[in-house]
Amino acid sequence: MEFYVNWKELLDNRNRLFWLAHSAGWFGFALVHYLGSLLHDLRDIFVVIIFLNAYAGWLFTVPLRYIYRRVWNMSPVKIALVVVFSSYFTGVLWQVVKNINYWEIYKHGYKPDFWLMYTQSSVWSFYIILSWSGLYFGSKYYQMLQIEKQHVLKANTVAHQAQLKMLRYQLNPHFLFNTLNAISTLILLKDNVIANGMVTKLSEFLRYSLDKDPMKKVTLSSEIQALELYLAIEKVRFEDRLQVHFNISDDCQKALVPSMILQPLAENAIKHAIATQEEGGSITISVNSFANDLMIEMADDGPGADIVDGNLYRESGVGLVNTRERLHALYQEKFSLVVANNTPSGVKVSIRMPYEFTCE
Repeated sequence: MEFYVNWKELLDNRNRLFWLAHSAGWFGFALVHYLGSLLHDLRDIFVVIIFLNAYAGWLFTVPLRYIYRRVWNMSPVKIALVVVFSSYFTGVLWQVVKNINYWEIYKHGYKPDFWLMYTQSSVWSFYIILSWSGLYFGSKYYQMLQIEKQHVLKANTVAHQAQLKMLRYQLNPHFLFNTLNAISTLILLKDNVIANGMVTKLSEFLRYSLDKDPMKKVTLSSEIQALELYLAIEKVRFEDRLQVHFNISDDCQKALVPSMILQPLAENAIKHAIATQEEGGSITISVNSFANDLMIEMADDGPGADIVDGNLYRESGVGLVNTRERLHALYQEKFSLVVANNTPSGVKVSIRMPYEFTCE
C-alpha cells in the first residue's frame, strides 16, 4: 500500500498545519537538546528526560492556542499583557515539571528542601514559551496576509474577467441594425435564398462571438473563419464594393490570438473606408510571424485619416479603443497596436503580440 501525502491540502488546512508545525517544533526542540547532551558525559536515561520535557512543553502550549484565539480581536496592549502573563504562567508550570522529571528520574527521587526550588530556572522556560507565542502570532498574521492576498487576487481576477467580457461583448449595434435591415429588404424583394443564407451566417457569427470565453485564446484559423462570416454578411450589403484579400502565413494557422480581435478592425475599416466611398474599396488582412512575435496587419485603400502618434485622431467609437484595452489586459506591455497611413491611400492597423501556438 502506497503512502501518499497531499501536501497542498495539508498546508491549506490551517488546523492540520498548526498540529504539524506544533509537533515538528517540539520534536526539533527535543532533537537539539539530545544533540547537545552528546557533548556531555550523561547517562542514557537523560534521553528519556529530554523527550518527557518536550512532550510536557507540547502539552502545555496547546491551551495557549485557544487562549490567543479568544483575545485575537482585542487591542494590541491587552493582547501583549495576555501573552506575557500566559507565557510566564505556562513557563513556570513547565519548569516545575522539568525539575520533577530531572530529580525523580536522573537524581533518583531527590526532593528539594524548599518548595520554591521547583520553579528555579523558570525564566528560561518563560523565554521559550514566549518564543512559541511569538511564532504562533507571526504565523497566524502571515496566514491572514496570505488569505487577504488571495482574496485580492481573486477579486482582481473577477474584475479582469468582467472587464474583458464587457469589452468583448460591446458589438457595434449599427452592424446588427444594418444586417437586419438588409435581411428585411431581401425578404421584401423575395430574395429568400440570400436572406436565409444571411440569417444563417449571422447566427453562426453571433454564436461564435458569444460562446467564446474572452479569457481564453483561440487559434488564428478559428478567428479567421469568424471574420470570414462577418465579412460575408457585410459583402451581401456592399456586394462588389467590398473586396477582401487574405495573406496568412501557413505557420501561423495554429497561433493563439484573443477571440474576436479581428472583427472590430474590419468593422472600423468598412465604416471609414468602404461605406464612405461610392466605388467601395478593399481590405487586406496579413498575418505572419517574426522571431517570437505574431504580426497582424489590416489595411484598407480608403481615403485615409488623421493619425497622431500612431492613433486615429477621428476615433470616437469603441472599436480600436476596446481592442487596445483587451490586448493590454491580456499581454500587459508585451504588445503594440499602431495605426499608420497605408500606401498609396487608406489606413493600416498593425498589431504585434507574443507568438503562442497550440500543438493540437
